[in-house]
Amino acid sequence: MATVTMTMEEYLQLLNGLSSDIDVPAGAESMPMPKKKRSSAYSRRYKANFRKVSSKFKLKNGKWKKNGFKSAVKLAHKMSKK
Repeated sequence: MATVTMTMEEYLQLLNGLSSDIDVPAGAESMPMPKKKRSSAYSRRYKANFRKVSSKFKLKNGKWKKNGFKSAVKLAHKMSKK
C-alpha cells in the first residue's frame, strides 16, 4: 500500500474543494419532512379481511384462481362494510 504524506492544511484544502463541487439544491437544508400517510379505519378492516379471505381464492401453488382476485376483493369489501 502506498503511503501518502500530506500536511493538515493540504488535507483541509482537499476536503473544502470536494464539498464545493457537490451541487445542493437551494433550500435543501430546510426542506420539510414528508407527512406520514394516515389510513382510515375502513382501510385497516379491509386489509385484515382481504388477508383472511385471499387464501380461499388461491391455488395450492399460491397463484390466484380464475377470477379469484376479483372475488376476494368483492368479499373483503362486503365483510368490511359490516
